[in-house]
Amino acid sequence: MIHITLGTRRYVNPQEDQLGRNIIGFDPVMDDEALFHANRGCWVLGERAEKERYALLSHEGEVRMAIEIDRLVPVAGGRKAIEGKYLTPGDAVYDAYVGKPTPVETTRNPITYFDSLHGARTCYCGCGEPVAGGWFVIGHDQKALHARISKIGTVREFIDWFDSTYADPQGA
Repeated sequence: MIHITLGTRRYVNPQEDQLGRNIIGFDPVMDDEALFHANRGCWVLGERAEKERYALLSHEGEVRMAIEIDRLVPVAGGRKAIEGKYLTPGDAVYDAYVGKPTPVETTRNPITYFDSLHGARTCYCGCGEPVAGGWFVIGHDQKALHARISKIGTVREFIDWFDSTYADPQGA
């Protein structure tokens, strides 16, 4: 899960902000919509962020919002913004974190990650098992691959099918 530590609300120039925002940060008078739009980006997010399904926004040691990530979109300077929706009471991730102390130690970097089975992705092979990070339970990537190969036939038949379907136009 991605954890983002917010500063206190401050004004920014919408002509200079990559998302056209005029404020960023946390203010207790902001409603959820304003908090989400002010803080969904522009973050320096590592490769791990692409595999995460949820993000938490915290301020002064308390989780203020939980977000379900649909996708991360690039913005200027190698930064990314979150596209998704903020969660509300009744959602398991919201209920587990919002209004409670931050689940990670405070660091200089506003972006941290932590493993959580709350709202974890399920294994991409389709088995339904939760994964804390990545796309597969250990070994299930091979299980998924071989299940698909068997729909074509043998490994050799799969290679022949793949090579004829996705022929390299340059003959490499």
